[in-house]
Amino acid sequence: MIRQARFNKKQHVVDELVHRIESGRLVDGLPLPEEDKLAQELGVTRHTLRQALTELERRRYIATRAGGGSVVTYDGITLDQNNGWTQALADTGARIHTELLRFEAIERPELLHQFGVSQFITLDRRRRRADGTAVSLERSLMPATNGLESLPRVGLIDDSLTITLAAYGFVGERGDQWIGAEPLTVDDAQLLGRTPGTVFLKALRTTYDRQGRFMEQVESWLDPQHFRMHQSFGTPL
Repeated sequence: MIRQARFNKKQHVVDELVHRIESGRLVDGLPLPEEDKLAQELGVTRHTLRQALTELERRRYIATRAGGGSVVTYDGITLDQNNGWTQALADTGARIHTELLRFEAIERPELLHQFGVSQFITLDRRRRRADGTAVSLERSLMPATNGLESLPRVGLIDDSLTITLAAYGFVGERGDQWIGAEPLTVDDAQLLGRTPGTVFLKALRTTYDRQGRFMEQVESWLDPQHFRMHQSFGTPL
């Protein structure tokens, strides 16, 4: 009976969305509403909604975009950056020690147009393996607003920037990340214990919260012996 009820709910969603597509209420080429909003509107769980969307894709009413997202891996293990780098690395089982290098308020007037603020909190951290080898250097930039201006004084919650930002009402929802390879400058090479000019991966990740507010930009230097970029594409078989 429970299975039949689930099937009926899924079929109801399929029929409703087919009707909206065929009647022109959902326009071809435009994205569907966000899953949370659509599931709430239709009175079903996200799981049921996704089952219905899978059926619609099978019947060629909708299509998913090829080219999935690019993710970073550490020693071949995907890092879930939504939970922050500290937790993501911990989840791999890697024995990584994080060192705090800088945590203070700064002024960057040249970023006012881009982010809508000129006062920021900067947090620089270096991560080392158990043998002492530095594998990454991260510089985080956050707006000095909505209580975040007190962070250098009160510190992070559970040593996690992601948890701390969430506690102040900043939960990431969208953004972008650029990854390339660049030689280390003299100063960065010294911090990482490498020879100047050594090529490291460089990632620049910008995140905005659910209210569309800028919440964080992270510049990361990553040891290419351990970090890789992975990208999935196409429709899984």
